[in-house]
Amino acid sequence: MKRLLGLLALSSLLAGCASGLIDPNGYDETGTASYYGAKHHGKRTASGEPFNQNALTAAHRRLPFGTQVKVTNLDNNRSVVVRINDRGPHTRGRLIDLSRKAAEQLRMLSSGTARVRVQALNN
Repeated sequence: MKRLLGLLALSSLLAGCASGLIDPNGYDETGTASYYGAKHHGKRTASGEPFNQNALTAAHRRLPFGTQVKVTNLDNNRSVVVRINDRGPHTRGRLIDLSRKAAEQLRMLSSGTARVRVQALNN
């Protein structure tokens, strides 16, 4: 019985998350990126896969899992392509949370945040 209740609660949660999804076609937004790394390494993401700080992945509140986006650091024009596999950021005013590897490629590790442009790619 507990297992059934747990499955029902999980399916309700997932249905609630899916209801706010947006169409990635034409998605192009500017905002603040942050990153997450070692503290979360190995923990489950919202998509169910383990977080890997060395992979090119990201968390976004409303883009569907699997969406590939190009993230450009507007301070240095460096770009990286990441796959959305988690929900977040959970800090107000942030657009996207990047894996440590993606943040490294954008050269934003020392600052912790960067002003970025996020563009969905045609999958």
